Amino acid sequence: MSVHEEVANLRSQQMSRRTALIGAAIAASGIDTASGGEPTAQLAALAAAKNAAFIRGDMQRWSSLVNIADDFTLMQPFGGPASHGFDASPARLAEMARYFRNGKGGIELVQAFASETIAVLVMIERQRLEVGGLPEQDWSLRVTEVYRKVGSEWQLAHRHADPLVRRITLEQAATLAGDPDERR
Repeated sequence: MSVHEEVANLRSQQMSRRTALIGAAIAASGIDTASGGEPTAQLAALAAAKNAAFIRGDMQRWSSLVNIADDFTLMQPFGGPASHGFDASPARLAEMARYFRNGKGGIELVQAFASETIAVLVMIERQRLEVGGLPEQDWSLRVTEVYRKVGSEWQLAHRHADPLVRRITLEQAATLAGDPDERR
């Protein structure tokens, strides 16, 4: 399903309390999503819907909402090198559904930019969920998503997420940035 079809579908459904709150949060944020054109508002609503499905472990719904570019890059919140491409096979989606469970939360849109062919969403995903069998906890993430328009479709081309929502000290940052082999 394309972004435009999903937005039309979201509009045709009765507005839920959650959707109303997301819309109010975007409006109250002081961000002029219109400055980036209508795409930023549409993509922000779509980001909220796909994130809600993802943190619940509803990968079938998530995969119906996201249109991932062939050359997609992901910088995961767990660190390491960027991954390229995305495996949307049923086996991989089932694995992801088992890994992410019982999430609740929403997005805080920090900033949005758009041109005719590129849109960028800067967000904080405020969420609580179970990840990888660990007990439920706060898994809020700082997120940047880059969308590229191909024809009439917006494709997710890049996502960067990290758990550094709360400030850390210089020493903590140095520990994260340093080479663990050098500490031995």
